[in-house]
Amino acid sequence: MLEDVYKTIDKPSEETLFKEKGSKFFGYAFPVLSEDDVKDCLEELKKKHHSARHLCYAYQLGIEKIRFRANDDGEPNNSAGLPIYGQIQSFEVTNILIVSVRYFGGTKLGVGGLISAYKTSAQLALEASDILEKTIDIHFKLIFNYELMNSVQRIIKEKNIDIINQKLEMNCEYIISVRKKDATSIFNIFDNLYKVDIKELG
Repeated sequence: MLEDVYKTIDKPSEETLFKEKGSKFFGYAFPVLSEDDVKDCLEELKKKHHSARHLCYAYQLGIEKIRFRANDDGEPNNSAGLPIYGQIQSFEVTNILIVSVRYFGGTKLGVGGLISAYKTSAQLALEASDILEKTIDIHFKLIFNYELMNSVQRIIKEKNIDIINQKLEMNCEYIISVRKKDATSIFNIFDNLYKVDIKELG
């Protein structure tokens, strides 16, 4: 994989269903950007599946700094959350929450059976998702005099740079978005342009 590309989803998956010895596992994938998003999705599912025995999940947030969590929700240790998280890793996706809701069917599956069932449930949810490839983008702020507009515009056109925001007055301000792999060279081009002030936005 390229250094500045990551995979994610931008809309929830279809609900999937996996059955094993009478137990039902409903699988879901959600796009999430924060722990609050995770909580909201889980609360919605708890309302929908209020009689389910277990609501197990794993999520991963972040692109370069990764945060993740796996939750067994009452199943034996590491038999649910980690197999679900394993599928997130195997599909190489981030900013995602995978939930598997289990209705107990009367027959115990044992730890091995649970690991396999939760793994399959997570895999089905991911296969039912539209996985997208996105680039990691760096944002810069450019400040320059109006008379430099043509020079700045020429570079923007040549290098195919996205302008996210602009203020055009005596002093012009652009917020531009650049792929991470091109960021240093673009920064240097503007930095070397006389009277253009460029800085990276955190």
